[in-house]
Amino acid sequence: MRAELRHMVSRNVGTIVNTASAGGIRSLPGRSAYVASKHAVIGLTKNAAVEYATQGIRINAVCPGGVFTPILEPGLRGLTPEKREERLNSYAELHPMKRMGTPAEISDAVVFLSSDRASFITGQSISVDGGWTAT
Repeated sequence: MRAELRHMVSRNVGTIVNTASAGGIRSLPGRSAYVASKHAVIGLTKNAAVEYATQGIRINAVCPGGVFTPILEPGLRGLTPEKREERLNSYAELHPMKRMGTPAEISDAVVFLSSDRASFITGQSISVDGGWTAT
């Protein structure tokens, strides 16, 4: 953000969308360091948004829930196809929508927050999590 802001301040315009996590909004027992880091991203987003709002710079964050990406592979490696399916279903069950998100669904939120259609949105953390943080 520091490097981005240097360029944006000189032009009096810009949009930053940070990536936090549902873990920045709710607890994830056993993952304290991860949760603390994602809470920090949200705090940084809010604070910087207020500091730079008068300079034409908007700063927001997306907070994904479970998204099916290669980062899940280490936890699935070596499992039988049945156990792999069971593990993926257990991740999906955490979400009220009963499925994992996709990278495209997260990027759609980033594109929206970066667009002129979100011109009056700053300092927000938008959950893109199939309802997980609503529970």
